[in-house]
Amino acid sequence: MRLTASSFVLATLALVVTVPAQAQQPLSVDVRNKTVPTLCAEDDNVYLTFQNPKVRHFRVEARAPAVIGSIVQDSRAPDFTNCTIKDQPPGPEDKVERIVLFEDDAMQLVGYRHSEFWRKGDVPVRVGDREEKAIYLLQLFSKTPRGPYEHLVLYPLDGYWRLRPLPPARLDEVAYGTSVLIGQIDEKERPYVAIQSIRFTPKSKTFDLTFPAGGQASVRVASLSEQATAVEVTFENPVKRKPFAAVRSMYVTDVNADSSQVAWRAPSDKGWRQKPVMEFRSGRAHDFWLGRGVASKHNTSAPDTALFDFQPE
Repeated sequence: MRLTASSFVLATLALVVTVPAQAQQPLSVDVRNKTVPTLCAEDDNVYLTFQNPKVRHFRVEARAPAVIGSIVQDSRAPDFTNCTIKDQPPGPEDKVERIVLFEDDAMQLVGYRHSEFWRKGDVPVRVGDREEKAIYLLQLFSKTPRGPYEHLVLYPLDGYWRLRPLPPARLDEVAYGTSVLIGQIDEKERPYVAIQSIRFTPKSKTFDLTFPAGGQASVRVASLSEQATAVEVTFENPVKRKPFAAVRSMYVTDVNADSSQVAWRAPSDKGWRQKPVMEFRSGRAHDFWLGRGVASKHNTSAPDTALFDFQPE
């Protein structure tokens, strides 16, 4: 099934109206698709990279999908059908520690240590004068009238970010879906971003990252609503020879996917281009959208993802 005209208009119109005022035209970036087929709904087989050696600033939004208003029953549980990987609960030898790194009336930042996490390493996390080591997961909560709501997670050891908007009133929460990598993209067991250290500034809701290869980046939570959660990214120096960002997602079929369609605009385009994610190969874009036009039986409420406002400073 292809993205319908009406649902695509809803998705792309949201992208157009949320672009902040700019002093200059955005840069175009090279988008390359390294997606491979899979039968497993827990496999991040969708993989797209973004590259331009001049980019120092861009924006990421996780947007409520076009089908959010029609969801009667959400589906967020793992689905290991046709998977070789299995969901293994922590064993008795595992030690998982929950640490509240910061809390006030508006937000809470929580970190986790896990003695048996699969990727080894140590990325110090600092908030004010407090520093914690061996954190494998960070969770940022916003305190809402309905209670604390987790809307952002970061895995410091491989640089994976996940965002989600606030849920509509009839849902307790919405699913996570696509992951975003921010910084120089390297590949080992899978694509990752190496981070040397993290500092979180509560007043501005900013994560400042330092990289072992050199340079820094700031990731600021710019907005949070039922429509979208947005972060603004600023690099100290551009990433020169490798992609500066990537997205990882899942596609089995159109009705079993975290993302199934891509849409993009290049500077010379008078309208949007779109393709199924499995058919898109590469392109130049200053606005890029990855999402769905039909409901999925898995992660039904997972947001669409947009990257745009690529700027040299």
